[in-house]
Amino acid sequence: MSEKIQTLDRYYKDRRGIVVHVVGYDRAGDRVIFLREQQGYKPECAQPTEQFQRKFTRVL
Repeated sequence: MSEKIQTLDRYYKDRRGIVVHVVGYDRAGDRVIFLREQQGYKPECAQPTEQFQRKFTRVL
């Protein structure tokens, strides 16, 4: 990850209950970077922060 990206280690779930692993926050691009580990999808995914906040809920 770039030095402009804040490293995170958090888990969120979508409305269907699928859990994703949030690994970073790109402040400059205002986007959340996450992995879809349970789905077996290897590449990092990213969504604008506002969209991510609407679609995902933090898992404690």
